[in-house]
Amino acid sequence: VQLQASGGGLVQAGGSLRLACAASESIPLVDHMAWYRQAPGKQRELVAMLASSGYRHYADSVKGRFTIFRDNAEDTVYLQMNRLTPEDTAVYYCKAAYSSKVLWGQGTQVTVSS
Repeated sequence: VQLQASGGGLVQAGGSLRLACAASESIPLVDHMAWYRQAPGKQRELVAMLASSGYRHYADSVKGRFTIFRDNAEDTVYLQMNRLTPEDTAVYYCKAAYSSKVLWGQGTQVTVSS
């Protein structure tokens, strides 16, 4: 199984982007899927997580602006990002945890200009 992240790009502050993370095949027994980001010189941090139960967790810095959701029919998890700021600039990675395994996507660059 592979994860393919897409949707990154350059956007002005205040704008929106939607990231997508598509699985190459259906992932059985998913525990949770998540988006992380890593800015230059910083550690990778959790942005949003969606558990199989439907529970969602967001980093404080994105609450009220970002939404994580999943399309089960497409085996795709999305991250809708609104009211972007330059501090959101980073490489965004998706992650799937299932059957005691962890799978990472390749990352997609998000750049927010002021």
